[in-house]
Amino acid sequence: MLRRRVRASAFIFFATVCLAGAIGGHHAQAQNVSRLLVPFNSFIQRVSNAAPADYIGRPESRVRDPAAFESLRAHILNVYRDTPVSNSYVLDGQYFDCIGIAQQPSVRLLGLTSIASPPPDPPTPDENVSTPQIGPEQKGDTFGNPIGCAPGSIPMRRITLEELSRFETLQQYFEKGPGGAGQLPTISPAVATHKYAHSYQYVTNYGASNTLNLWSPPINTALEQVFSLAQHWIVNFYSNNVVQTVEGGWQVYPQKYATANSVLFIYWTADGYQTTGCYNLDCPGFVQTSSSLHLGAGFTNYSVAGGAQFEIKLTRRLYQGGWWLGLGSMWVGYYPVSLYQGGPLANNAAQVDFGGETVGTTSWPPMGGGSFAHSGYRHAAYQRLVRYFHNTAGNYVSAGLTPTQPSPSCYTDRTFNKSGTSWGTYFYFGGPGGTSC
Repeated sequence: MLRRRVRASAFIFFATVCLAGAIGGHHAQAQNVSRLLVPFNSFIQRVSNAAPADYIGRPESRVRDPAAFESLRAHILNVYRDTPVSNSYVLDGQYFDCIGIAQQPSVRLLGLTSIASPPPDPPTPDENVSTPQIGPEQKGDTFGNPIGCAPGSIPMRRITLEELSRFETLQQYFEKGPGGAGQLPTISPAVATHKYAHSYQYVTNYGASNTLNLWSPPINTALEQVFSLAQHWIVNFYSNNVVQTVEGGWQVYPQKYATANSVLFIYWTADGYQTTGCYNLDCPGFVQTSSSLHLGAGFTNYSVAGGAQFEIKLTRRLYQGGWWLGLGSMWVGYYPVSLYQGGPLANNAAQVDFGGETVGTTSWPPMGGGSFAHSGYRHAAYQRLVRYFHNTAGNYVSAGLTPTQPSPSCYTDRTFNKSGTSWGTYFYFGGPGGTSC
């Protein structure tokens, strides 16, 4: 199967969203933004003065008790303590604050004394996509604030009490695992569980790259559906099979982001999703070096069933003590290997994994385009040019993937290894979800 070449004009979103900041898309919904801009200092003052009674009992609040609320509040104050902000603005209905690269919370709270240098070569561009010029379409937000951060600073999505209080505890807010996946309140004892359709390879590697088809499947929170995503997992294992991961892709997660759009996300764990890890910049972990990339923001365009298709390209590479993230042809930042506490992922990965994941209790949302894998291009989601780095020098080879579809009544996977086409190793995946997954 050969894919038609896509014109550069069809991928303006790639520069505007992925490389310059995910300007709000046509499905955008406002989140945590009032009619009046809340300056950063006022935001901190509000958090300092907040009381449990201000949040517990709200219809959208799920915070467990006053003690849990205080831990949420303390986390925000700790993250932003002694953190100067040079500019704040609203993008895709969310606040972003410009913080110096060396002053960002991960650097301060991890005790880093320097910022690592990225790999000397940029991520390899996708041979079949003409990358457009990098630059935002929008210069200012609705409040007149300039969008974007100056060189030497990064845009950090503001962590608010409104968002954190939608979770029972701080640990649940951080977690991706079933116990903390964002389970919605329910009168039944149902537990939120994860469902997958993915393709993997066990192989010693130093990272991977893949091009992900971009969708925004609907999440029905009234049916206790939680999220749907497409991503890559870079994985290694302790001897007792506890995983360490570096992850990233796109995700629709209304409980967290308060939007029906899919957003760009990253995640990590050092102990099998138990006590370590978080999304994006929500806890000390990822050190961002790009002044233009907005983690947690939405995209300007999404693929349409039977119509236009959009993509993002992600790269992960272990380089001189850091797991670097590449988006398109730029390096975004890195996870220091010190996060993995001397564990196996501090040295290399043992598995590459690519595909889709959903979470629900008694009903699970659509995955990808909402169509089964056999539906093919423009209907099922896909990932293509799936490769991994087989040495520390940054040389990569096409992956040889094994498909798995543990819930075939809801989601399927069709994998084509080393296809001989411009897509290289690729696979289709997804499905409608439902109640019998």
